[in-house]
Amino acid sequence: MFPLPVTPRRCGQTIAVTALLALLPASLGAVEAPLTGADFEAYVTGKTITFASDGESYGTEQYLPGRRVVWAFTAEICREGIWHEEDGQICFVYTHDPMPQCWVFWLDGGLNARFTGGGEATELQEVAQSPDPLPCPGPQIGV
Repeated sequence: MFPLPVTPRRCGQTIAVTALLALLPASLGAVEAPLTGADFEAYVTGKTITFASDGESYGTEQYLPGRRVVWAFTAEICREGIWHEEDGQICFVYTHDPMPQCWVFWLDGGLNARFTGGGEATELQEVAQSPDPLPCPGPQIGV
């Protein structure tokens, strides 16, 4: 890309655009280094993490030893599953759906994730974390 010549007419525009760009956070659009499976496991095991997307509650996942998980979208039933590392992604397979759901995770003020599957791009941010189990009503999963 070649810079536009700075002429008297464009000079004010160039300064204004440069000033606006300087106000943007350096991390805008940037993704920290993705977590490896070992790093992800070390961060999440034994925790129950609640996620939001665009400031809206999204769901909560409990991370158990042995790469087992319990997931619930906000106000929905709990689903058991497992996770594994695949091609630099963390992929989840739940008992109700054998199709892997793969994400890239990174740390930036908490755990962040970007869905790598098809369809709508989803990004999640950690908004809460607890050592307590995910409260799952029903006979199959206890509190």
